[in-house]
Amino acid sequence: MAACLRFTRRVWQSFIDTKGHDQQCFPNLNVLDASPGKVKVSLKVEQYNLNRVGVLHGGLIMSLTDTVGSLAVASKGHFMTGVSTDIGASFVRPAGRVGDVLHAKAVLTGMGKSLAYTRVDFTTPSGELVAYGYHTKYIGVSSNHPKNVKFSEDGETVIEGGDID
Repeated sequence: MAACLRFTRRVWQSFIDTKGHDQQCFPNLNVLDASPGKVKVSLKVEQYNLNRVGVLHGGLIMSLTDTVGSLAVASKGHFMTGVSTDIGASFVRPAGRVGDVLHAKAVLTGMGKSLAYTRVDFTTPSGELVAYGYHTKYIGVSSNHPKNVKFSEDGETVIEGGDID
């Protein structure tokens, strides 16, 4: 397994271990793939993910935009992924019912010394777009975290910092 995927899964596990919002809202999120600047996840829709009309709640899309966007920052070797400064989403069609699987792909669209920008596309398993979100994070302080690493260009190996088994 590539170092980038191992590291990104470790960051996701740290989100779960804090027993906060992510663990309460989507503990069954699966990080499927990660390469530097890109993350793919899936989520099986549960009853607690729905709104009162029986489809995936828009607030969950917003939360996932935050979390999966943060994982895109992590895929560049940031253990701490900063804080949100701006977030938004557009809802294209209903995103699912209980038992459906929602897929998301986050792409880091830009990253400087203090800000990172992501886009997250949410799709059905067949690839039909249901929503997309954007996310800006302040990373100025987290850029120097001691658990940060640097990956090879392809994300296969850690070239600076400690690798994850």
